[in-house]
Amino acid sequence: MATQPNVIVVLTDQQRWDTTGLHGNPLDLTPNLDRAGREGTHVRRSFTCQPVCAPARASLQTGLYATQAGCHVNGIPLDPDLPTLATWFKGAGYRTGYIGKWHLASEEPVPPGQRGGYEDWLAANLLEFSSDAYSTVVYDEAGSPRTLPGYRVDALTDAAIRYVDDHQAEPFFLFVSYLEPHHQNGRDDYPAPTGYRERYLGRWLPPDLAALGGVAHQHYGGYCGMVKRLDEAYGRLLDALASLGLTDDTIVLFTSDHGNHFKTRNDEYKRSLHDASIRVPTVLTGPRFTGGGEVRQLVSLVDLPPTLLDAAGIAIPAELPGRSLLDLIERRGGDRWPEEVFIQISESEVGRAIRTARWKFGVVAPDSVPLDAPGSEMYRESELYDLMADPYELYNLIGEASHQLLCERLAERLVARMDHAGEPPARIVPVEKRPSGQRRVSEADLRA
Repeated sequence: MATQPNVIVVLTDQQRWDTTGLHGNPLDLTPNLDRAGREGTHVRRSFTCQPVCAPARASLQTGLYATQAGCHVNGIPLDPDLPTLATWFKGAGYRTGYIGKWHLASEEPVPPGQRGGYEDWLAANLLEFSSDAYSTVVYDEAGSPRTLPGYRVDALTDAAIRYVDDHQAEPFFLFVSYLEPHHQNGRDDYPAPTGYRERYLGRWLPPDLAALGGVAHQHYGGYCGMVKRLDEAYGRLLDALASLGLTDDTIVLFTSDHGNHFKTRNDEYKRSLHDASIRVPTVLTGPRFTGGGEVRQLVSLVDLPPTLLDAAGIAIPAELPGRSLLDLIERRGGDRWPEEVFIQISESEVGRAIRTARWKFGVVAPDSVPLDAPGSEMYRESELYDLMADPYELYNLIGEASHQLLCERLAERLVARMDHAGEPPARIVPVEKRPSGQRRVSEADLRA
């Protein structure tokens, strides 16, 4: 193994966790990722900390919650003075490169000062508008447009493989950010490669989509086709590493910025507290992750930057709220791992939520303007789900008299997590309670 392992981040956009065979999807969409998860480290319960593009990406680049990074909604450029993965890795002697979708700048092409410190650049701020499925346009370091041949996933993968080949003699940190399986905004469609959509039309649907509908019957076939091509591209990237003799010297993180509920929870695809929005696939391979098994603790997107830094031997900045997964994999005090993940929600609402192994508890600020306010001093209970009895969150328990004490305890935990994320003090107002019939909550349930 090299003294400094190479690091590649593969980020997809809007990919649900249950698109993978690792999570039981029967359509065989992700054989390469499934194999990598079995041989490397599979993070079984992995969650974004903000289910919308730019805020999640700001968190992944900085290791901070979106409100800490100052990017609580789309359209706010990342503060150029904030340290990022690029600046930390560059400071440790790595060559840094970025390929694909950025979504953290104020203009297109992205000026050098808004590239998060990355040295090599082949990207677009809004790839969904600069390109289409078979017309990939990105911009190079000089800001000149570059048209890449092939289906968009393949075009970016080819560029990533060229980058690895060109930089194999030095330690590199490469961030590859796909648009897929995000919809093509201009026509609200999921343009899979030619012939791929038809493979999955009218077949299996996740239980929430089967129950709630939304636009899943229209779009899930194309969405699956995009996921299939992403997995093929991921496999090609791993093959390239193998052919260059770099497999044992390269850490590869595969994850997504958020999920997709197909307009079943609000009038678009994300921006809700449901697992369909917040739960994502996450697999790590390479040095210190090969044979890591399955991590079953709840992991947040803010835990991934500390993990990459730790695995590369770079000191984790004290101000980062997340923790390294190596604490769990290498049993270094992982018994103190948090028992819930914290989610900030913007644009559709000013909301906050925590997810434990058993419960999902959410609140909303009724008097705040979602596109303006990063947070609030007052929230009202909005949603409660029992993920043991109702894993696809089809029945909202908020207001059930039987669950009042549970909500009080979850509210305390949520306020504590808001404080940990640097938010100002806030109070949570309970909703009026209604009779619960046969429902009961035991002391053991309160601790779950």
